[in-house]
Amino acid sequence: MRILRQFGIIIGIFMVGEFINNILHVPIPGNIIGMVLLFIALHSKVIKLEMIEEVSEFLLKHLAFFFIAPGVALIALLDRLSSVWLSFGLILIISTILVMGITGVVVQQVIRRGEK
Repeated sequence: MRILRQFGIIIGIFMVGEFINNILHVPIPGNIIGMVLLFIALHSKVIKLEMIEEVSEFLLKHLAFFFIAPGVALIALLDRLSSVWLSFGLILIISTILVMGITGVVVQQVIRRGEK
């Protein structure tokens, strides 16, 4: 029952994010809004980490599973992507480099704060 409650909290926050997206018509996906809401709730201690820890660990451990559907969709749409493969590939490479660089800087800052 505990895991069902934890999953319910995560799904509930996701649904609130989708609801906000549908009401306000913002150009940000509802799941991103939900992640921001979850971050705010965790940071402000409205939701304690223990309240969602087990389900979060399970979802993170099986994260690769969630990339199967988008991967299959890309393969299915390969003929449509053939006309834009160069720009698509360039965007992938640039965004990957940016994410890796920003992540590295953030991790270094977190480590430095932890040492102080």
